[in-house]
Amino acid sequence: MSTLGSFIWSIADQLRGPYRPNQYGTVILPFTILRRLDCVLEPDRVVVRELAARYENPNRLKVEVKKATGRTFYNTSNYAFANLLTDADGLADNLADYIDRFSADVDVFEYFDFKKELLALEKAGLLREIVKSFGAVDLHPDMVSNADMGDAFEYIIRKFNEAANETSGDHYTPRDAIRLLVDLLFAEKDVDLSEGSIIRSLYDPTAGTGGMLSLAEEHLLAQNSDAKLTLYGQEYNPQSYAICKSDLLAKGHDTTNIAFGNTLTADAFKGRQFDYCMSNPPYGVDWKQYAKAVKAERDTSGPYGRFAPGLPATSDGQMLFLLHLAHKMRAPEDGGGRVGIIMNGSPLFNGAAASGPSNIRRWLLENDLVEAIVALPTNMFFNTGIATYIWILDNTKHPDRQGKVQLIDGTSFWTKMRKNLGSKGREISDRDRAEVVRLYADFEDADPDFSKLLRNDEFGYWTITVERPLLDEGDNPIVDRKGNLKPDSKKRDTEIVSFTYGGSTAGAAGEREVIQTYFDAEVKPHVPDAWIDWAKTKTGYEIPFTRQFYKYVPPRPLAEIDADLEKQVAKILDLLREVEQ
Repeated sequence: MSTLGSFIWSIADQLRGPYRPNQYGTVILPFTILRRLDCVLEPDRVVVRELAARYENPNRLKVEVKKATGRTFYNTSNYAFANLLTDADGLADNLADYIDRFSADVDVFEYFDFKKELLALEKAGLLREIVKSFGAVDLHPDMVSNADMGDAFEYIIRKFNEAANETSGDHYTPRDAIRLLVDLLFAEKDVDLSEGSIIRSLYDPTAGTGGMLSLAEEHLLAQNSDAKLTLYGQEYNPQSYAICKSDLLAKGHDTTNIAFGNTLTADAFKGRQFDYCMSNPPYGVDWKQYAKAVKAERDTSGPYGRFAPGLPATSDGQMLFLLHLAHKMRAPEDGGGRVGIIMNGSPLFNGAAASGPSNIRRWLLENDLVEAIVALPTNMFFNTGIATYIWILDNTKHPDRQGKVQLIDGTSFWTKMRKNLGSKGREISDRDRAEVVRLYADFEDADPDFSKLLRNDEFGYWTITVERPLLDEGDNPIVDRKGNLKPDSKKRDTEIVSFTYGGSTAGAAGEREVIQTYFDAEVKPHVPDAWIDWAKTKTGYEIPFTRQFYKYVPPRPLAEIDADLEKQVAKILDLLREVEQ
């Protein structure tokens, strides 16, 4: 639990009455951001005001401020939390002036409609006390680390959503899950990120409040303080975007790389590719409202467009983000790229052969882009207890991993939390995380109870249509004018044939040969008059993760079950006797 977050949230008690609990966030979040930026700017405020008096041109002023302070953003107002309360009658106007005099890159407050909120607070007689309360909290990065600030935002947003009783697929990724994702993303074999002044780019198309970007940067800088990680992100929720941008501003990043908007319909970084990509897209969220734009892009972009391999059902857009990220990896000839994405279980197996989801898996696997899939413990997220998985993609796999996918069962690597946070009752401790990363790194030598290696073709299958003849009243087959047997639609059946049936591989044996071998062995002996309608054969791919780690648990001995039943019957009889007496 975030102590800072709970303290900031406690300020909301002052809003009780004029505001309902589900409205607290509209005041608390922008004030927290404003106070954070205020604390960052405080040491250089006098210098910036002097520079503002000297340079009217904002472009020149920005250059001079950067020289003097090392920061790209500034505020030229004469007001700050330190002196806002000295003019009690003009508090709302002075706060509005303060917000207006931020440099142009600080556009975050308009996404909260903050100035309108200030007027409402003043009208309710609450503005002075709220400003006083926030002015008493020191949120300078020297006092509150970026990680603690992120935890505080996470806590406030979660409380805000609980009060609003939100049940959408949008969710805030817990820090422990992000840390595991980051470790796996940077765990590429024979790639040393600790030496020299390396420069890398990282992109998150569902940036949220910026947690993934921040933790990835922390991880890389911990390995190599001279490394430079350029962060890029896009976010469509106004409040999350504002928090993400303000957080990166406070750290000195170029926030022009953080874009507002819907990644699926308006990719802000079209044509750009990145060294690393991360995402935790919303689960099970309907994309019908974007379907027209997405389909139009697929139809006009040709075979190399981001949605060319296929489209998932409009009831769940996760796989659209999976495709998007696959197309955002730096090209192999430029050094290649890696992707880490957290999704629920449906992208592993949803959709029949030749459906959109199956075709997406087919494209990923046939292009050898899937490196590893890790099952996370359940009850890991704040608003859902469902099973989730980390997918790692790589378009320049290490030679050892080429043509293979590593499946890691990480469901048992968790530590019970002392107190549940919403649906989150488990966390991945440092030790748990190290165990999962070790399984990934050990690869072929990993414990087979927790790690499996499969060839790409082991996920492929065909669905074949088996026909039987239509019979007349005398049980004789009916033929058409060309002499072909007429099929009986009521007896029609479909069979699933693995690419690897009979120990074959899709490359070593042709499709027809494998299917015919299966048909002759598994179907023909039972229905000798059957045949295959080859025109209806479809190719499919699925990743049956849980089947790979299924362990048979034999039932208890009958004598043991009978003994338990006898005990229960005896208890019931005793209770009945008590009632009769």
